[in-house]
Amino acid sequence: MRRLNALVVDDEPLARERMTRLLEEAGCEVVGNLGNGLALLEWLQGPAEADVIFLDIQMPGPNCMEVLADARNPPPVVFVTAFSEYAVRAFELSAVDYLLKPVFEERLFKCLQRVRERLVRRLSPSELRSLLPTLPRFPILAGEGEIFMELSHVTHFELSQDRVWAFRGLNRYLTRWTTLSDVEDAFPEEGMLRIQRHILLRPEMVRGFRPLATGRIKVLVAPRVELTVSRAMTPTTRKRIDPATK
Repeated sequence: MRRLNALVVDDEPLARERMTRLLEEAGCEVVGNLGNGLALLEWLQGPAEADVIFLDIQMPGPNCMEVLADARNPPPVVFVTAFSEYAVRAFELSAVDYLLKPVFEERLFKCLQRVRERLVRRLSPSELRSLLPTLPRFPILAGEGEIFMELSHVTHFELSQDRVWAFRGLNRYLTRWTTLSDVEDAFPEEGMLRIQRHILLRPEMVRGFRPLATGRIKVLVAPRVELTVSRAMTPTTRKRIDPATK
């Protein structure tokens, strides 16, 4: 049986360790164990080679699908995800395989057989980009009409005089919403934090933070833009933005 060289890419250390162990037990050589899209980009630019990449789709940093789409002759990919909608998208493409978390030995064995039999092929850049999720967006007022803004550009939302403003650093944009609950209801999976009664933070946009003498913290979301977190929400916010916080 041909020994496969496998690359594991997942931002969760425990998930990487488990996948590495399962692959090694299945007779594979794990040639890399990476935690984000930037590490994948650097690896693809190096001399190492892999027969297959086991890739978690949702990770911080550069989007891995775009990284692979821009790479020259990337290896075949097996998508590993806890989100079934990505699995469905992957399955719709011919000669693509996926694993749903948690991964089990029997399902992994079948997947490796497909890789060895070359039934899992390299995807073209257009095929890789077709698997990218549709980015959530929302309308903002522009003159007498509206334009759409991608949620990924927003640092936070603020409620002022019964109107919700979307902020992109120092710049603000008027939305249709009249309460922060409207925003949370529109994006229930985004995990935004109500750090003040009138401020809704996208925690992934935090660049840094500093403690205050009052027991609160200020979070930096853009150059010259700091937001004060309420005392009640400081512990929760620190845990979300600082993995070392206990």
